[in-house]
Amino acid sequence: MSELSKRITGIKPSATMAVTAKANALKAAGEPVIGFGAGEPDFPTPPHIVEAALAAVKDPKNYKYTPAAGLPALRQAVADKTFRDSGLKVGADQVMITNGGKHAIYATLATLLNPGDEVILPAPYWVSYPDQIKLAGGTPVIVSAPDTNGFKVTIAQLDEALTENTKALMFVSPSNPTGAVYTEDETRAIGEWCVANGVWLLADEIYEHLIYGDAKFTSAPGIVPGLSERFVIMNGVAKTYAMTGWRLGWLVGPVDFVKAATGLQTQLCSNVSNISQMAALEAISGPQEVLDVMLASYDERRKAMVSMLNAMQGVTCLEPMGAFYTFPSFTGVLGTEIGGVLVESTDQLAGLFLDHAQVAAVPGEAFDAPGHMRFSYALAMDDLVEGLTRLQDLLGKGTTG
Repeated sequence: MSELSKRITGIKPSATMAVTAKANALKAAGEPVIGFGAGEPDFPTPPHIVEAALAAVKDPKNYKYTPAAGLPALRQAVADKTFRDSGLKVGADQVMITNGGKHAIYATLATLLNPGDEVILPAPYWVSYPDQIKLAGGTPVIVSAPDTNGFKVTIAQLDEALTENTKALMFVSPSNPTGAVYTEDETRAIGEWCVANGVWLLADEIYEHLIYGDAKFTSAPGIVPGLSERFVIMNGVAKTYAMTGWRLGWLVGPVDFVKAATGLQTQLCSNVSNISQMAALEAISGPQEVLDVMLASYDERRKAMVSMLNAMQGVTCLEPMGAFYTFPSFTGVLGTEIGGVLVESTDQLAGLFLDHAQVAAVPGEAFDAPGHMRFSYALAMDDLVEGLTRLQDLLGKGTTG
């Protein structure tokens, strides 16, 4: 329809959500599909968080409008949590509560960008970043971070991408989709590069607690003081506390930036659900031991998945050190045949996996990384092993199998 907004009709639907929806539809129809697509914890929300929400439901004060930037107690709790986990001391007036992490990212971009502003975006990237940048009037500048460099960008690459229109850098560690984690030295160098070039650093820290082995989470604003007037941290409770459906996130930034973002919020949604805010308050301020249980389970699945993927003919998989995804290369499968069909792309391969093995994964094309696929290990171990066994049977065992 010509009457519709070109900005909206130009949006590409989320590939990860599309794969998950297709897998769920097939399951509902009775098909034994195993889905590796969703970036969603398979654990229930911890009981003490649910109890806090139930108590909030019974409290009439939560039935009314509350401040657009968020409940004062939650804003202060996020400020305290930011210091605890990121090493950055901020005030409650530097926090705005949002309807999930995705809302925090869009609110950040909409508040910051003017038409023509460029945002440097390392690829592979989470599927929503480019469209959100464009919706906010900006231009994504894609910088390839190949597996040969551990899916990380270098300062030399940032220098090459820098122009007079560069406004911000999207920095994600741990990474979705690759699981890459930048070292403290690498993170500091990137933060200092932003300071030297007057570039805003937009830090998506949603996977901060999902770290394995010897890897360490480092928050750039927490170790580079010069970023104090040009940073935004975007975060939320979804991944850490198994609360994707609660839709509760936040952004942290300079006071003037947060005031401007709050102005947008007043016109967009007034305030975030008070029930979810009270649940989040308990999540980040209450007992944290439950995180260790979930992390240990993810780690076990991570190791099993890497081993099984590397045992497949034509597949290589770097060990992810964060988040709950692997991002294996299937370039060795391209040019072969499956079911009499010549495999020419990982986008096509994802369809063949669904047709011949009833396994759903997200092709790398969605992340600007053709030749790869994203597999989430946020699913039960039995399902994980069964799904990967099906793919091993389909592709055959490699020399490491």
